[in-house]
Amino acid sequence: MLESWIILFLSIFCEVTGTSCLKLSDGFSKIIPTISVFVFYGLALWGLSVVVKKMDVSIAYAVWSGVGTATVAVIGICLFGERATAVKMCSLLLIIIGVVGLNYTSSGK
Repeated sequence: MLESWIILFLSIFCEVTGTSCLKLSDGFSKIIPTISVFVFYGLALWGLSVVVKKMDVSIAYAVWSGVGTATVAVIGICLFGERATAVKMCSLLLIIIGVVGLNYTSSGK
């Protein structure tokens, strides 16, 4: 199971990197970031598909999308100069609570 979690977090890293490259691609007008988007999204989806063979899809996808979304939001604030509003911070907290809650309820099988 540890192997699945490692692959899941590597998949999240690839998804976050792909999303960051999407911003950097400037509407697919810059070739290196554009190619990177497809490579990293492909790796992310491949990793997720490997993980759901051994892990509940509800948990794998919740962690993948939740951690990815929260990480991209933090990158947007720190690297791309997006505003860190109270609503945005509360929303990120709710994402984290939701992922933890799903993980907690499935661990009691």
